[in-house]
Amino acid sequence: MNIRCIIVDDEPLASDILEAYVSKVSFLELVKTCADAFEAMECLKQEQVDLIFLDINMPDLSGIEFLNALPQKPAVIFTTAYADYAVEGFNLDAVDYLLKPISFERFMKAANKAESALNQGNTTPSTGQASDDSSSSEHLFIKTEYKIVKVDLKDIWYVEGLKDYIKIVTPNGPLLTLQSMKSMQEHLPNARFMRVHKSYIIAIAHIESIERNKIKIQDKWIPIGTTYRDQFYKRIEQ
Repeated sequence: MNIRCIIVDDEPLASDILEAYVSKVSFLELVKTCADAFEAMECLKQEQVDLIFLDINMPDLSGIEFLNALPQKPAVIFTTAYADYAVEGFNLDAVDYLLKPISFERFMKAANKAESALNQGNTTPSTGQASDDSSSSEHLFIKTEYKIVKVDLKDIWYVEGLKDYIKIVTPNGPLLTLQSMKSMQEHLPNARFMRVHKSYIIAIAHIESIERNKIKIQDKWIPIGTTYRDQFYKRIEQ
């Protein structure tokens, strides 16, 4: 499998070296190089990412603070010039920890560890991709009326926003819950779900057809919003 990765580092020279290394590894696909954590956050909202090469010591928001802020966590290989961060890095379940200056041999070992972990499911891609939160699980717990219902991710066809509520549509019928679309999107893995309209999140696996900027899932035709259109078709082409 190809591992889609991003580089997050505020040092151009360090980024250039990592880009060169990534280009030499057949199973790594570089999605983007980000100069800071905020640029990386925007990238993760738009792209499927399996692995982050993440510098720890960055201005405004450190790599560790950035990782802790993510609702969905891809696999991470930390890169830093400071050995003191190693223990904290591994406490965050990092795949590996690379101390600058990084040799290609050491980089290759870390990349192989990431490939092995992702293939074996020991770390959660793209959403992270995380520990025991719902974003890394195969199910969600949804509060509806006077009870909490367990919903398997594979059973979610699409989510529809209804003002202050959202409707989660499944083969067992719809569930209404008091939650925002943004909050729901953060709890769904990016690799399997995509927002296609301000009022709709769809499960990619359940798309039956696409016609005239509409998506058919079961008997429902879901509009593709202008804001989301380019990203949706780019994702489908990939």
